[in-house]
Amino acid sequence: MLRQRFTKPSTLRYWQVILFLVILGVTALAKAQADDDNLLQQVHQFLYEETQALGEEVVIDLRPPSPHLPECVQPEPFLPNANQAPLGRVSVGVRCGEDSRQVRYLQAQIDVIGNYVVAARDIERGTLITSNMLNERGGNLGDLSAQALTAEEDIVGKIAQRPIRSGSAFLAHYLQAPHLVERGQRVTVIAQGSAFRVSREGEALENGSLGEQVRVRFGSREILTARVTERGILVVDF
Repeated sequence: MLRQRFTKPSTLRYWQVILFLVILGVTALAKAQADDDNLLQQVHQFLYEETQALGEEVVIDLRPPSPHLPECVQPEPFLPNANQAPLGRVSVGVRCGEDSRQVRYLQAQIDVIGNYVVAARDIERGTLITSNMLNERGGNLGDLSAQALTAEEDIVGKIAQRPIRSGSAFLAHYLQAPHLVERGQRVTVIAQGSAFRVSREGEALENGSLGEQVRVRFGSREILTARVTERGILVVDF
């Protein structure tokens, strides 16, 4: 005896719809995953370029974006704190769209293995730092404070503003460049441009280190701001 099983049209239609929705969902999920992979790859490459000069080995752990966010078209990664080395836990901005008006942020953990400078001995407040007061140490730069100075050239020649203990890293606010101009000092101000150079003498109204802007008074009323370039010398560029 021949037996055949027939599915009711309504039931068949139901399963066709379910299958279609499953396929549609899988396709959308695959596209979203591809978009996320592309975004992560570009952000990872950006972070690598920003950190490769910081140490011998760089490890970047990048958290994926939220699945609820739309696709990021033409992603342009950037660092919100451009003046700070991207070490430790950092936030990475990404501009999206042709006009870059959409901005989202990803979180990353960046570990850089390299060398940094520590105090070779106890250093008292007011001490001029010299190279023989420093030791080099290797480790994870991401474990250091964001204000840590890792290069010897950023430390030597500056004055300790507080006691620094042996083995401690140097933080930026621990040090100050020596004053090349003192308040009340007679100084020379050079005004220069592409076709001229004029110098005048005036009185410094404040202390100034190399590269700092200092107010200088000429006579009783005229005051201008100039940049410290060497001891007793300031420059105004036009």
